[in-house]
Amino acid sequence: MATSKRDLLRRVPLFAGLGDRDLGEIEQLVDEIDVPAGTRLTREGAFGQEFFVIIEGRVLVERDGRELNTLGPGDFLGEIALLDGKPRMASVTTTEPS
Repeated sequence: MATSKRDLLRRVPLFAGLGDRDLGEIEQLVDEIDVPAGTRLTREGAFGQEFFVIIEGRVLVERDGRELNTLGPGDFLGEIALLDGKPRMASVTTTEPS
């Protein structure tokens, strides 16, 4: 049986305290995408309106060509540009299918 978007959202620590009603509202706004390794999700300095939650896989976070962090399941990214409307602070690329 396929996992529902709501079930996936429940597993994300950011949404852990939300009730069914709030999760239902978020569920209506999200799209689940599968991307291969090597996919650029964000580009440093670019404007963006996407917020990403990693359900599976790993991504590399870089700024000024320097590796800052690796993120994996349960981690999220893109919230700062979404909230303040400023350019992305880092580039993020998948290092495995995600």
